[in-house]
Amino acid sequence: MTRVLFLSLFSCLVVIHQASLISRCDLAKVLHQEDLDGFEGYSLSDWVCLAFVESNFNISKVTENADGSFDYGIFQINSHYWCNDYLSHSENTCHVECRELLNPSLLAAIHCAKKIVSRAGGMHNWAEWMMHCAGRPLSYWITGCHLG
Repeated sequence: MTRVLFLSLFSCLVVIHQASLISRCDLAKVLHQEDLDGFEGYSLSDWVCLAFVESNFNISKVTENADGSFDYGIFQINSHYWCNDYLSHSENTCHVECRELLNPSLLAAIHCAKKIVSRAGGMHNWAEWMMHCAGRPLSYWITGCHLG
């Protein structure tokens, strides 16, 4: 009986965990619909690569940083500068609550990421994008995705 209960609980946790992930092509479709292909000179592949290297396509990822700030969502947007999590001082440049960046619709995360990219530095504001995406061929990130 205990084993059955444990397996049921484990199965529920796996489903909950999977619910926070988005597939590469589903993400590409959402980003395409939100006109990110070519936004500020960055390709759709740049955006998909950014999401992968920052969160591994995990919409609900939250990471605590050494300075006490947190990074939220698929693009790992920082609470000190871009959103308000009510845990520490925030400039809240995106005028959004950090928890909204975890919404499966992705709209708040996309709008905030656009604001970040529109500022000085563009995608260079993300160290992971610089290390793993910048200057590399990235077209494979959208290969096989039917964006029509």
